[in-house]
Amino acid sequence: MRAPQGIHWVSSTYSDGQGGQCVQWAAEHAAATGEFLVRDSKDPDGPHLTLTAGAFAGLVALAKTHG
Repeated sequence: MRAPQGIHWVSSTYSDGQGGQCVQWAAEHAAATGEFLVRDSKDPDGPHLTLTAGAFAGLVALAKTHG
């Protein structure tokens, strides 16, 4: 699924800023709609995931645990 136009994507705080393995999410979109959009920074025009708040929290917990 393609993200709506005009979405502002935020890089993970775990990103080194060098364009490596990075997850981005649409924080403003989540605040406005309750939908948590997540994508791979290496494929910005590719598909994204749409998660609930609970699923996004689980993804963050998994990333913190397994790096």
